[in-house]
Amino acid sequence: MGECIFCRIVAGEVPADVVAETSRCLAFRDRNPKAPTHVLVVPVDHVAHAGELGAEHADLLAEMFATARSVAEGDGVAESGYRLVFNVGDDGGNTVAHLHLHVLGGRAMAWPPG
Repeated sequence: MGECIFCRIVAGEVPADVVAETSRCLAFRDRNPKAPTHVLVVPVDHVAHAGELGAEHADLLAEMFATARSVAEGDGVAESGYRLVFNVGDDGGNTVAHLHLHVLGGRAMAWPPG
């Protein structure tokens, strides 16, 4: 996974604005934010995308969601609301083949997203 940018961020090879870290995931600010709060929560171990997840990933997903909630609280958007997004595949808008959960907040989100 040496070419995966998120694996390199997790390894400390590429700098990132880290806002939270657990033993199984890392949260850092998106370099091209789409909202005032735009943080990516990624697993430390490489998983290509949400389409590869199974029951064996339940604990990892719970930790990712708990980290996302902590990020929202830390950024002051938990009360007003925030969006959590997983993208899968090219048509789903996935640009990095490493599972990542977007935490978006700080403004009203359009529905449907677009």
